[in-house]
Amino acid sequence: MPLEPVSQALLAQLAEAGGPAIHESTPAVARLNGPVMAGLSGRGPAVAAVRNLKLEGEGGRFRVRVLTPAADARGIVVYFHGGGWVLGDIDLQYDHIGRRLANLTGSVVVLVNYRKAPEHPFPTAVEDSWTALRWVAEHAAELAPAGVPLVVAGDSAGANIAAVLTLRARDRGGPAIGYQVLVYPVTDCDLETGSYRAAENQLVLSRDTMVWFWDHYLPDVAARTHPDVSPLRAASHEGLPPALVVVAEFDPLHDEGVAYAEALRAAGVPVVLEEAEGEMHAFFQMIGILPGAETGLKLVADHLTAFLESGEGA
Repeated sequence: MPLEPVSQALLAQLAEAGGPAIHESTPAVARLNGPVMAGLSGRGPAVAAVRNLKLEGEGGRFRVRVLTPAADARGIVVYFHGGGWVLGDIDLQYDHIGRRLANLTGSVVVLVNYRKAPEHPFPTAVEDSWTALRWVAEHAAELAPAGVPLVVAGDSAGANIAAVLTLRARDRGGPAIGYQVLVYPVTDCDLETGSYRAAENQLVLSRDTMVWFWDHYLPDVAARTHPDVSPLRAASHEGLPPALVVVAEFDPLHDEGVAYAEALRAAGVPVVLEEAEGEMHAFFQMIGILPGAETGLKLVADHLTAFLESGEGA
């Protein structure tokens, strides 16, 4: 199906407004778009409690935000935001998503504001996120009722981090992750897939923009094949937690998301692959801007709720 009409209108407005594309900007200039998009999305719903904490990462500190629903939590979701490892934060662009997920799923949601490239290139984002995941696991009894499942989730570069951490947790004997939610994940460093090259996919996110992100995150091209960067290239995907993988129809990352779901399924991991027809990359975070954002959020919440109600992973 064609790109949905509201997305088409948004792209036309952005083109009319002018300004450089992300890949023609510096990180500092590209980050100025955050407040604009946040203003369009508006504030998220109220939750029962909000805690802002600082954790100690290697060479510096980073923030996490704990969002608690009104009722006793059924799970803990650690969410890693998107933005190509360069953009995005838990204040302007992802607080509203965390709040909605907390209320829709009855889960404690922990947003991780890992440090960004190029100021903090790979492996800082992964190591900060690993520190956050272990902190959540160690303090789980303080965050939610004992024994509730631990879930990792993220979109785009954040979904890359979530996938990487499931591999690391498996290989290091924990923390025990019950479920993973990967929304249009970066799973490989191959920039020559069909969806990367498709002209119709060069929209909010283009191949040129992904080159820009990769060059800031990990300039050493040869090093990008490591599973901590390209989880699709892990030697084995056996023993990983069940997964929901969501891909957008018009997205350079489409094919690698499908490939990751297929790799998990081939390894015996229960997987649900959902394609958001008519949607482009970044639709999931555009609450109040694109109608597909609410649809996508409900899809994720419904799958996550079904998992939590199943009693698996507890």
